[in-house]
Amino acid sequence: MSASSANPICFFFILFLGTVTATDHIVGANRGWNPGINYTLWSNNNTFYVGDLISFRYQKNQYNVFEVNQTGYDNCTMEGAVGNWSSGKDFIPLNKAKRYYFICGTGGCFNGMKVSVLVHRLPTPPSAAAISAKDSSSESDGQSIFRQWPVVFQAVMVLISSICLGYGWI
Repeated sequence: MSASSANPICFFFILFLGTVTATDHIVGANRGWNPGINYTLWSNNNTFYVGDLISFRYQKNQYNVFEVNQTGYDNCTMEGAVGNWSSGKDFIPLNKAKRYYFICGTGGCFNGMKVSVLVHRLPTPPSAAAISAKDSSSESDGQSIFRQWPVVFQAVMVLISSICLGYGWI
């Protein structure tokens, strides 16, 4: 493989490295941000981590999104509004471990267009002692294995990027 053909490959590995753990949670899934949807049920069926995105899809001239405090959420008011979006395809980063509150500011909140999400800190990678203790136990948790894949994938990407940088392909 020549150095010139390796440049794009290494570039994409490095580019992908920073985004491997983020998830884009589309509010309401295929139903979007519309009245009459149980967003509490949708939120409870998703797990949100720092660095994820929450995205709202709706008719641009009909609805919008406001991030508010709990009082604003409970009462469908703009109280404590810290952000507002109205593009119809809004991507909002969840940068802190906390509870976020979003409402529709055009009156849709009174028809159920509000969602609260709890954002968790990223899980820390297990230590070698914890891994060996878990391997020796009789319990197995299949979901925790899949949750570790992004960490493993990132480690592989760092290794490949290091090799690319070391050979001067980037």
